[in-house]
Amino acid sequence: MNQELAKHTEIVNKRMVKWSYSSISLFQQCPKKYYHLRVAKDVREKESEALLYGSQVHTVAEEYVRDGVPIPQAFSYIKKPIDTVLETNKGEVHCELRLGLTKNLEPCKFFAKDVWYRGVIDLLILDRENNKAVIVDYKTGKNPKYGDTKQLELMALAIFKHYEWVESIKAGLLFLVNPALIKAKYLTGDQADLWVKWIEEVNGLERCMETNIWNAVPNFTCKGWCPVLECVHNGKH
Repeated sequence: MNQELAKHTEIVNKRMVKWSYSSISLFQQCPKKYYHLRVAKDVREKESEALLYGSQVHTVAEEYVRDGVPIPQAFSYIKKPIDTVLETNKGEVHCELRLGLTKNLEPCKFFAKDVWYRGVIDLLILDRENNKAVIVDYKTGKNPKYGDTKQLELMALAIFKHYEWVESIKAGLLFLVNPALIKAKYLTGDQADLWVKWIEEVNGLERCMETNIWNAVPNFTCKGWCPVLECVHNGKH
């Protein structure tokens, strides 16, 4: 066995594919970039100012909703849209809820040894009386037209597994800078069809892990944002 193959085999044996919406999105964008960032881990992606700011907003929102900590003036704009959600949806409130699923689609802890899928829900409201739930994901981007509701599908699927009594879910991407709510709705009967799609995506990732073939897919991030300098499509060449 040559050295490169031995290294790859060791990686595959150690790492059952564990995935999230962000990781599968990265893989869909460019398998080669995914390999260097998540498998070989031989490059690192710098945190942009937008990502750091988004993290701050999430922390402020969590502390406000969960603990009643006053919102600093610099983030005062988030109060009204969050209050509107809380006032119009009554129930048991959870913030930054971490959920895991095994490969058999059974609920598990976020850091369980057999965890397969991981997801974090910014705001969850459980209405046990009516067998309903509300999922909200905070967004700090300025343009709601770029909202991708696909991540809400995965959050809903995790909720249906962790709270089997939930029959319907209202979900939304809550844009906080220019207030807007991109809505979606899911019923417990939707699960099978939705899982077929996501499992197909993960199967593609698993095939790359098995074959060690990670093709580059040129895209808009190549010119100035991709940290994989060895790639021929990298704009820094």
